[in-house]
Amino acid sequence: MKNILMPIAFLAGTFSFAQAGKDTLQSKEKAIEAVTVTVRKPTIESKVDRTVFNVANSSVLAGNTTWDVLRMTPLVSIDNNDAIKAEGETVTVYINDRKSVFTGKELKEYLKTIPADNLMKIEVITSPSSRYEATGSVINIVLKKRDDEGFKGSITLNNRQNTKNSQYTNFNVNYHKKNFTQTVIGGYGNNINVQSNSSIQTTYDDNSTTYRDSRTVMESRSPSLSSTSEFELNSKNTVGVILEYYQSNSLSGSEASGMKNKNGEEFVNSYTQSQNTTSLNRNFGTNLFYKWYDKEKNKILDVNLGSNYYGNSSDDYFNKNIIEATTPNLVKNQEIGVLTDTENRNYYLKVDYTQPLGKSGGNFEVGGKMDFNNNAVPNSLYGNMPAGLSSRDVFHYEDNINSLYANYSKTFFKKLETRIGLRYEHIDYKIRQDVAGTSRKDAYGKLLPNILLKYSFSDKYDLSLTYSKNIWRPWYSEFNPFLIPNSDGFYTRGNISLEPNPSDRLYMKLGILKKYFISGRYMFTDQDYWTNYVTEGDKTISQESNFAGKVHKYYVFANTNQTFFKNKFTVNLGIGWYYIDNSDFNRRNELEKAKDYISYLSASTNLSYTNLFNKNINISAWVEVSNQNNGNSTTNKPNIFHNISATKIFPKSQMEVSLQLMNIFQRPNYDATTYVQGGTFRNTSKWDWYGASISFVKRFGNQKVKENTKTDVEKNGGGK
Repeated sequence: MKNILMPIAFLAGTFSFAQAGKDTLQSKEKAIEAVTVTVRKPTIESKVDRTVFNVANSSVLAGNTTWDVLRMTPLVSIDNNDAIKAEGETVTVYINDRKSVFTGKELKEYLKTIPADNLMKIEVITSPSSRYEATGSVINIVLKKRDDEGFKGSITLNNRQNTKNSQYTNFNVNYHKKNFTQTVIGGYGNNINVQSNSSIQTTYDDNSTTYRDSRTVMESRSPSLSSTSEFELNSKNTVGVILEYYQSNSLSGSEASGMKNKNGEEFVNSYTQSQNTTSLNRNFGTNLFYKWYDKEKNKILDVNLGSNYYGNSSDDYFNKNIIEATTPNLVKNQEIGVLTDTENRNYYLKVDYTQPLGKSGGNFEVGGKMDFNNNAVPNSLYGNMPAGLSSRDVFHYEDNINSLYANYSKTFFKKLETRIGLRYEHIDYKIRQDVAGTSRKDAYGKLLPNILLKYSFSDKYDLSLTYSKNIWRPWYSEFNPFLIPNSDGFYTRGNISLEPNPSDRLYMKLGILKKYFISGRYMFTDQDYWTNYVTEGDKTISQESNFAGKVHKYYVFANTNQTFFKNKFTVNLGIGWYYIDNSDFNRRNELEKAKDYISYLSASTNLSYTNLFNKNINISAWVEVSNQNNGNSTTNKPNIFHNISATKIFPKSQMEVSLQLMNIFQRPNYDATTYVQGGTFRNTSKWDWYGASISFVKRFGNQKVKENTKTDVEKNGGGK
């Protein structure tokens, strides 16, 4: 009870000195002899604590979703499990500075419902302040804010041809009148995705090798609707409410086969499996907010009260035929059905306050959050099941996370920028299964310091240094120990004993001529949890497991952002070198054959040309070379992604037509080997993100936008 009362007292006290921050810079306009000149921000800005992808006027938006644009964002990569990473590390995603309650595939499906046409920018915050929840790097997706008088908006129609054909349509409407602003965004997608997987499992004890292949086709129909209402009570006080609804009805079918050999050629068993799945996902979120903004004194108080509901009802049916070497003429049949009905409820109260401190240019920021989660996951199995499976159970996960933070920033001698922050997080959580009786109750608190220093030698050269301590907690579903089959022919389950991953990060960046940037990063951790594969009888089981051991990661990155031909042609190029020392990690976990030292390159480039031949034609291209080396998993070869798009704009009718070509020269193919104590597991996946798409956008009304008000101190040094 004490852990709850302390944040309540703090939050209540914060209300007593209501205030905070400063509008983010808008595009500057200056009239000279009746000629208006608009200064545009560069497509990509490199700042002391973040890289900003300014996409508001980019041709990559047409016909894409926010998920698509996120793939093309510098420093960002997405692995075969749809986990979003920045500079190779797992991130937390925020939307308009509001933490998303989703992760993994759930986050992917949600971001696919947000049309890219509503994007202002994507911030990849590699050195977040103590304001952000302590999970390493942060990706903040900033949406456009329209506040000019009257109605305005757009309608988008998109058709995409991959292996199968998909369609997507969305609309957004904005109305602003005096002190009231209303925005409504809706979308509907009918998408068909195809994915192929192959794996080779090698077991040391019996010198066996198991080969598996599978192909999955999934069709989903996804309506979504969101509403933002904002009312200015007066020049300082604003209230509003955000409502979000998302739904996905999906059908999927897969075919899988596998064969196990021993001592090279000796046949052990084989199987074929078919799977059919129906699923219904629903999400409903609410956020009530109040903002007090004193522009003269540069003070902001921002209060958010919200709730999120997520539900998933699914029925998976597996039909598996098995042939054993001992009985080659007998086919064993297993028919297993899995019924799941997930319900997650989240409630939170968040308060942030910012104000200048003293007359010397200092800035003070303080805040806190109370977060409550109540998740229930009932699972029921039916059919002709093999031994070792529970027929039903209900998994419960409840937590309360309370956090407090403070940041202080100040510039000394007009050259040295500083920021020091401290965050405290305390979690109290309970886990249990109704039938099996397995349970766990735990609580812990962490102090997480954060320091930033930047010294400007001149207006052309600067050097920055940041340090932060972070902690990454397991996701609720990773705790669930209920054993269920999956589409590849083996089984998956969570691990109720998972522990969090604390880490220390040191980051340095050198800016040259405001165009060239060289950065280096060091990260250290002594424990983590990664995917493990265990064998129990004739079942191969994938689960998350704790791994102890020191891991040192080093990273050097160089990038530049250049403009040519009177700012019409923009080039952003980045290349990075990674070095990972896993020697202690491998030794302590007895990971035979795993590489102790891993080094590899990554690179990406974004090219765009605006108003080609003065015909209102915009062209853009993106290429990325990525590797995904994580813990006990090592990439066997790099992956190459690319996208080419051309957009024709018709100013008078406010219409756009866009054509995209996605990975037409090489299809994405994930290939990695996971090392466990008992052997190795090599997995390859071929994604469906290739082909072509065409989209039509019709805009109406005044499309002028401004950036959302920020409550964090955004460091401008190193940008343009």
